[in-house]
Formats: sequence, C-alpha cells, structure tokens
Amino acid sequence: MNRVVITGLGIYSCIGKNLEEVKESLFKGTSGIVLLPERKEFGYRSGLTGFVEKPNLKGVLDRRARLMMPEQAEFAFVSTQEALQMAGMDEDYLDKNEVGLIFGNDSSAEPVIEGVDIIRVKKDTMMLGSGYVFRTMNSTVNMNLATIFKIRGVNFTISAACASGSHSIGLGYVFIKNGMQERIICGGAQETNIYSMPYFDSIAAFSIREDDPTRASRPFDANRDGLVPSGGAATVILESLESAQKRGATILGEVIGYGFSSNGSHISNPTVEGPLTSLERSLKDAGIQPGEIGYINAHATSTKAGDASEAKAIKGIFGLNGPYVSSTKSMTGHECWMAGASEIVYSMLMMQNGFIAPNINFETPDEDTIGLNIVPETLQKEFNTFLSNSFGFGGTNSSLVVRKWEGK
Repeated sequence: MNRVVITGLGIYSCIGKNLEEVKESLFKGTSGIVLLPERKEFGYRSGLTGFVEKPNLKGVLDRRARLMMPEQAEFAFVSTQEALQMAGMDEDYLDKNEVGLIFGNDSSAEPVIEGVDIIRVKKDTMMLGSGYVFRTMNSTVNMNLATIFKIRGVNFTISAACASGSHSIGLGYVFIKNGMQERIICGGAQETNIYSMPYFDSIAAFSIREDDPTRASRPFDANRDGLVPSGGAATVILESLESAQKRGATILGEVIGYGFSSNGSHISNPTVEGPLTSLERSLKDAGIQPGEIGYINAHATSTKAGDASEAKAIKGIFGLNGPYVSSTKSMTGHECWMAGASEIVYSMLMMQNGFIAPNINFETPDEDTIGLNIVPETLQKEFNTFLSNSFGFGGTNSSLVVRKWEGK
C-alpha cells in the first residue's frame, strides 16, 4: 500500500481569493457573510450568503475556454492553478506525467435556467450555442479542468451533496493508496449565483438573522437559526510518497484515514449512527486512537438537528472535553459541494501555522454541545493530526484524517 501525501493546496472562497488571504481571515476570525438585496428581490426568504467575487479570466484563458465554464468551474480553475503551482506541477510536468482529476460538484443551476429561458423566448434550441451543453452538466468542473490542464489520468465527478468535496479527496486517497494512480488533483466547487440555492431556502434551511450578517452563521450555538449558503472552490493535490520524494516536492501533510457511511434513513434528517460509523472507520483506517487527534474541523452548518447529531457522534467517539473543535462554517457559511475540500485546506493552513481558527458566534452551548471542546476565539496551538467531517443530504457521510508531514 502506498502512503498518500499532500503536495499542493489552493483556495478561492468568501474569506479570501488565495491561501495567504484565507490564512489571515482564519486567524482573525473574519466572516465572509453578507446580505444581498437582489436575493430578497428575487424572492428568497433569506438574503444572506457568503460573497464570492467572480474571477476575471479574460487574458488568462481564451474566449472559447471561458464560454464552456460556469462560475464554479472558474472558481475551480483559480484554486487549481494555485495548488499546482505550490506542488511544482507546471505545464511541462502535466504534459509528461499522468495526473488524475476527481472533483466534487453537485449542481450547475445558472446555465440550465439561462438556457431554458432563451429557448422559451426564441422557440429555437439552436440559439443556445455550443457552450451550454458543457456548462450545464454536473461534470462541468471536471470537463473544463481536464481540458485546460491536459489531464490523462482518472477523471470523474463526485456528486454526493455536501460531502462531495470530502469524498473526492477520500477516493483520490484510495486510488493512490492502492497503486492505481500516482498523483491526483482533488477538490470541490460550489456555485453562488442567485439560481443555485432557492430550493434550500424553500425548506427554511437558511438563517434569517439579516440584521447582523456576520453573526448569522453560528454552529453549535444554542441560538442558531439555520445555515448560510456560500461557495467557491478548493483544490488539494494528492500524490504517492514515492512520487513526491522522487521529484523533490515539498510535502505538506499525509492523508492517513478515510471513513464513510450512509445513514440509511430519512433523506434530509441526520442521524447519530451514520456519522459515528464514518468517524470510527476513519480512525481505524488511520490506525490511530481517538486521543491522537488534536483538532476536529466539524461539519456543523448552524442547523439545530445537524449540529446536535454531530456533537453526539463526536462525544460518542472522543468522550467529554476531547480534541479542540471548531466549525469554519461560522466564518464561511456552508460552502456545500466544496466544503469537504475547503475545510481540508483551512485545517492544513491552521496546522502549518500553529493555530486553531475560532468557531465565531459561539456564545451559548445547548444540551448537545455541552462537553465539546469548542474554540470560540483563535487559539495559538501546535497540533499534528486533524479530522474533518462532511455530511450530506441523502445520508452520505465522510471523515478524513490528515497528519502533518515530519519527514518520516
């Protein structure tokens, strides 16, 4: 079995357009949540969202390439560029070596709705142009990145709700561990346009604390009233240890465990047993004891039921006052399809720089969160192993364990 290491990271989110900006936001506990009036005008119950500026790719990619890309593919292009640069994989390297691509993405709403609107008005599908077919498919991120970066290895999209980004890294880890690939670009991407999230809003999933946007996302807090949607993209370059050492790459960390499960229950209501199984499996795969985890980046989205079930699962494995816990969604909102990947990037930045980002807006614990070692303010703390949880609609669960690379 191959050891699987991380050699590159990239991020484009509401708390920063690159790793340096994001690191500063995490350390300072800076929120990226805003109130957008156009969402209210459109008919949203809640106008809160993580604000992600669209990247300007004119002059970076040719016009034809840009026509094929919805916004989540643009976000993913930017994060992947940064990750590849960190990993030392330039155009020549990608041309000479087989590299795979597994990305999480579970919607492409804007081009679908735009295209249908054009057909309704023009009564002619030929008015759409060739770009729409590639922009509308769930695999659009993989299609575009694979074409732009000339990917010749494994190439497919993970569609697993809010665990998509995490499962992409988990499966990349499995492929490399079993010798099927040497290096894979993994990640997750989430669109943020006005068409992407009204369905979640329609089931009253979102916070309506509109008078104070930066305090709206409050995972684990007794006064939470719902999640805040967000998005962007995150990229993690995975590589076999042998491949990384052979080319002299800087190794940032090692993926040592992947756990997964399905709740086998209600389509949206969470359970405790499903996450518990995912956590147990990740630790067993890593071959470590619960006490070796220094930090948990919780899935906690700021919903009553979801946070409570995860809190119970964490306490079920780690007991009371276990590892430090925070949910970076308190700052970013719920980045949905990208969250499982971005939270690996966020946790890696913390581990590299010796701090734990705060679970901002955590003021009052409830009966479920009492006993968790939640970090309400930035904590200067060295740690060498973390666990990241991601859970999604349909009962899909994923847990990843990552260890700091210390040259062993």
